[in-house]
Amino acid sequence: MKAEWETRLPEAHAGQGKKYLTVALPKGRLGEKVYGRFAAAGYPCPELLSESRKLIFENEELAVRYFWAKPSDVAIYVERGAADIGVAGKDILLEYEPDVYELADLETGRCRMCVAAPEGFAPDDRRTLRVATKFGRIARAHYAKKGRDIDIIHLNGSIEIAPIIGLSDVIVDIVETGTTLRENHLEVLETIVPLSARLIANRASYFFRKEQMDRIASGLSGKD
Repeated sequence: MKAEWETRLPEAHAGQGKKYLTVALPKGRLGEKVYGRFAAAGYPCPELLSESRKLIFENEELAVRYFWAKPSDVAIYVERGAADIGVAGKDILLEYEPDVYELADLETGRCRMCVAAPEGFAPDDRRTLRVATKFGRIARAHYAKKGRDIDIIHLNGSIEIAPIIGLSDVIVDIVETGTTLRENHLEVLETIVPLSARLIANRASYFFRKEQMDRIASGLSGKD
């Protein structure tokens, strides 16, 4: 019986009988940094960092295939079996809850999910709290634990502007350095959860390639 990922190989490679390991990496500095770990762990593909307009990059000798994806899409490729493994932020895993295995915390891309508001903000528990965010699931779960009624205002752009112009009372968003908040007279009220990049695997692929994937997870985590 073929693993889900094997049925998705291009015909040229399927014909050669090669079982390629397909890796989805997030575009940007994080993805490039993580690729360095893959290369150091024995899975190099130098062409990946070239200025080529190719979409898929392969090392035929090692039977490994890489492609770049929008960070929020990596988990979808892995969940659906288009990639065997990938790297996604913990925020994506918490917000969309993809049906994947989380193999390792890569301890890079560190930041935190926070509640922030204008300086001196004093919440009124007698009324519904207006929360602007692109992370509705995370925000709802956080306030559900507090028993607090909230009104989610879903935004995709600059979340920080919402409380400044009166659209919301607070925001729930990713905070790295906090510089943008301070420059706009906002402050962190509480940290919901720390975030970092995680190595994830397709469930069917992991069943058939557990030993290899566990070895990669150890290599990327610096544990071997």
